[in-house]
Amino acid sequence: MSTRRSALDPLAIGLLLGCCFIWGFQQVLIKQTLPEVAPVFQAALRLMGATICLLLWCRWRGIALWQRDGSGPSGLLAALLFAFEFACIYLGLRDTSASRLTIFLYTAPFWVAACVPLRVAAEQLRPVQWLGLLLAFGSVGFALQDGWSSRADHPMQWRGDLLGLMAGALWGLTTVVIRSTRLGQVGAEKMLLYQIGGSALILPFISLAMGEPWNWAMPTWAWGSLAIQSVLGAFVTILIWMWLLGRYPATRVSAFSFFSPLFALVVAHLWLGEPWSLSVVVALLGVAIGIVLVNRPAVVPSSGDSV
Repeated sequence: MSTRRSALDPLAIGLLLGCCFIWGFQQVLIKQTLPEVAPVFQAALRLMGATICLLLWCRWRGIALWQRDGSGPSGLLAALLFAFEFACIYLGLRDTSASRLTIFLYTAPFWVAACVPLRVAAEQLRPVQWLGLLLAFGSVGFALQDGWSSRADHPMQWRGDLLGLMAGALWGLTTVVIRSTRLGQVGAEKMLLYQIGGSALILPFISLAMGEPWNWAMPTWAWGSLAIQSVLGAFVTILIWMWLLGRYPATRVSAFSFFSPLFALVVAHLWLGEPWSLSVVVALLGVAIGIVLVNRPAVVPSSGDSV
């Protein structure tokens, strides 16, 4: 079993940056695909594809998934949280911009920081780390208030913003479940199967309950979008995320993911022409400073220092 690290090393930072870029890019991809595929139905197809990838991967690697280990109840809870998180993301992108929703989604570290220390004593935050998270969350709140103003071009932007914020809370609570229950003791592949496999079963029922059309005659580029979302966005990167959560402090891993909104902002601006509003730029600056503060290592006195 791998030794758990107390801080992020260069490998973890590199993996997180790669994951964050893909997650920021995929929000733009989802929004671009919405005119062709209904939101929750799109999320369901994405996670079905990711589940197939995961099962093939585990079969190829000879990874056991079905042994009894007491993780069933917590795995089911994680699946429910994960499914509703994805539903909020896809529905929210109908009403707000990809860059804005991504910023609200990445309030997840605030919920992790607030809840994980209540269950995991080893992950208590220092005052400077709390300052970083509060700064980041306050900056997101500054961006959120812009969504309540009356806008003729996006009259329901506030709804999309709130769905993004709700998705962030659900993501954070999923991380808390992983870190504080038996689910955190299983392998990364089984941990991921609970979430994407369970969500792939739950989301079609949500889609049907909402009366969404199931359009199978979509253009080739839309199928390509779903393939990217499934293989990279919901399989490879999330598997890496689960691996990181099992080896590094959850609060620091989650806080570092604030880089994803920056990537989303750049890609959305270049691809979709989304404007860089003052509130969004201020929010990005705030979360960037918050990342630095949250990941600032503790000062350990040397043997020659007075205590």
